[in-house]
Amino acid sequence: MSLLFDNFQQWSAHCLAENKALYVPVLEYEMQQKGRAESEIWDGMTRAYTVMREAVQTGLTDDMTSRSGMINNGAKRVLNSPITVLSPEFKMLIARALAAKEVNSCMGRIVAAPTAGASGILPSTLVTLEQLHGLPERKILEGLLVAAGIALIIEQNASLAGAVGGCQAETGSAAAMAAGAMVYCLGGSVEMVLNAVGITIQCMLGLVCDPVAGLVEVPCVVRNASAAAIAYSSAQIALAGVSGVIPVDECVAAMGEIGQSMETRYKETALGGLAATLTGKAIAKKVLIQDIEMLDQQAPEDGGNV
Repeated sequence: MSLLFDNFQQWSAHCLAENKALYVPVLEYEMQQKGRAESEIWDGMTRAYTVMREAVQTGLTDDMTSRSGMINNGAKRVLNSPITVLSPEFKMLIARALAAKEVNSCMGRIVAAPTAGASGILPSTLVTLEQLHGLPERKILEGLLVAAGIALIIEQNASLAGAVGGCQAETGSAAAMAAGAMVYCLGGSVEMVLNAVGITIQCMLGLVCDPVAGLVEVPCVVRNASAAAIAYSSAQIALAGVSGVIPVDECVAAMGEIGQSMETRYKETALGGLAATLTGKAIAKKVLIQDIEMLDQQAPEDGGNV
């Protein structure tokens, strides 16, 4: 099979009929698609989660200053801020989301889950969940497979790309993946997992992709933190048995419809939204000048091609 399931209803029905945990069909899909043994898939998941952990740690310890200057160690500032409106755990979640995404903005090693622009969401939520509840790594890896299954279905029926569906498709999808994975890891039912996905999508609908200067820095980094917070709230709501009312497949369809109708300037083109503000345009001009100067410095003296 080229695709896992066409929609969430099929995935849910299959697991309930076969008495399988949500991650199992995804594991089987991975084995079939890649022609690898089960042990190899688990090894790959372990490597991916290791990189996620490392990105969180790197962002909280190393210098995270991007070449544009727009990113300047925000994660460490949040973590060490003496004034807080958050619980220590919530504050750490936000710092971790910023940290992992700052690593991406500073050209470090990350896991695109599902994209580089949303690479701070799954690491921050799952690392925090693991520590809060003392979960075994195996459970987190199963959660990552659940997240992968969520992404596959969203990709089929909407999009994971900001250039296609706006930021709702990137950070929105990542938050939905995280919420579903967390509910699974904490023993929530299949219905609760899918409800968490739907609630998260409801909270992220319509979010535009408007990167300042065309760089995946502003507002991308802070949106990763907000998306991580939404994932946690959605997971809590779903675990309490509160329904999102609109079925998850209909939420995904709404995301796809909104993405299709969204104007091009709001789809990663840096032509609208924050990118089109006076400050955004000034930053773009400055970055362009820096790029030209850098190319001039790299150019051979004889004027040949770089």
